[in-house]
Amino acid sequence: MQLGSLAFVFTVALFSTHAFADPLQKSEDIVKFFDAASEFGPSRGICVGTEEECNSKNKQAPAEKTSLDMLINFGLDSAELDATARAELDEFAKALKDSRLSTLNFVVEGHTDASGSADYNEGLSERRARSVTTFLTANGIDPARIKATGLGEANPRNPNPFDPVNRRVEMRIRTE
Repeated sequence: MQLGSLAFVFTVALFSTHAFADPLQKSEDIVKFFDAASEFGPSRGICVGTEEECNSKNKQAPAEKTSLDMLINFGLDSAELDATARAELDEFAKALKDSRLSTLNFVVEGHTDASGSADYNEGLSERRARSVTTFLTANGIDPARIKATGLGEANPRNPNPFDPVNRRVEMRIRTE
């Protein structure tokens, strides 16, 4: 297999054509990501010093990734899960059942591109998040551990607001 064709297959899997149902993220990797993220560490601390000192400390600290993009994309105006999305979510359900994550609760954040009005996109992003939580609860995850929320087009993955990769869900540890 040539490198060029390998890169093409990788791109296809990432950018929502969903030609393959083999998950890109394995449950053990998901567990490790969230297990490490559950130790909130210095990002939750209080800075003691002048405002200037605290601001400079915040700028020096590396940005921590607090959410996991599940690489689940949706078609235009759709909240339906395809085979690839289901394979990814199977792995996420396995991860949530792992004892290392058993005490954590999660927010499922739905996102859209900018192809609709802001109100419509917010509703669509909520439907996307609910379709994921419905799938997870059907696979044995306690509904009290996951909360669906729609963020509309507010936090695009790609700066092009109309890029289809912005139609996605992300998982975040719920800290409230």
